Amino acid sequence: MEIRTLRYFLAVAREENMTRAAEYLHVSQPTLSKQIKDLEEELGKKLFIRHSFRIELTEEGILLRKRAEDLISMADKITGEFTALDDVTGGDVYFGLAESYQIRCLAREIRRFKEVCPSLRYHITSGDTEQVTEKLDRGVLDFAVLAEAPDTAKYNFLRFPEADVWGLVVPRDCALAEKEGITADDLAGLPLFCSEQGWRRDIPGWCGEKMDSLRLEGSFRLSYNASLFVKEGLGYLLTLDKLIDTSPESGLVFRPLTPRLEERIYLIWRKYQVFTPISQRLLAALKEGLVIRS
Repeated sequence: MEIRTLRYFLAVAREENMTRAAEYLHVSQPTLSKQIKDLEEELGKKLFIRHSFRIELTEEGILLRKRAEDLISMADKITGEFTALDDVTGGDVYFGLAESYQIRCLAREIRRFKEVCPSLRYHITSGDTEQVTEKLDRGVLDFAVLAEAPDTAKYNFLRFPEADVWGLVVPRDCALAEKEGITADDLAGLPLFCSEQGWRRDIPGWCGEKMDSLRLEGSFRLSYNASLFVKEGLGYLLTLDKLIDTSPESGLVFRPLTPRLEERIYLIWRKYQVFTPISQRLLAALKEGLVIRS
């Protein structure tokens, strides 16, 4: 299986049309069709379902798309790393980020670093702990930001300077908006939104035996999307402070949980990781900036 064939496969999966994919790849349609057929024969699985005017992925095709995307990312990253070995002023760095308002600290340090190394190219992907650490372990990412203490046997880390605070986002005209803090009793029986990770790891430790009285209405990876459901009156959002617009014009307010529930976030990277020169320089700047300027 060649990287070029996987690029062909991903183009067809994206375009859902063999002709458009061939045009995008600058190859003939018969050539592309043969490559896809050979790939299906090699894997022994049908990857596409052909319809009159489009094609769609089979379940096996969906699985291959995920794996192919990672393999292509890794191939491109390897090529970029070797290209950048002699370049200490530029190159590519890959981050996987959890949601936190403290990401602003990382953005600030990258901005300062680019003033010295304007050829830095940084790539950002977002996700929960499981998603970003999986990519970090496979080498697709150079760094990750986690909203939980890292495994020190596997990772080196920097701790961000502040703590994130958990609370509830509610409509401004809601009775809960009048409270200074939200207790577990306040949440009993209410339709709640939360990230899967927060609901599984953070909230149970906070409310203890009262967890059974809480009802998860829906889970979201992005707090912004959940806030739209709050605006429609479908429920209330358990999330970290400063992720959601709670200005007077938003119609929403944030109220902290009581007792107070805080969360620290960490920049991590694999132990014994071999960095490109630009990644090493950026890490040195982050070590200084996140500590001294906190």
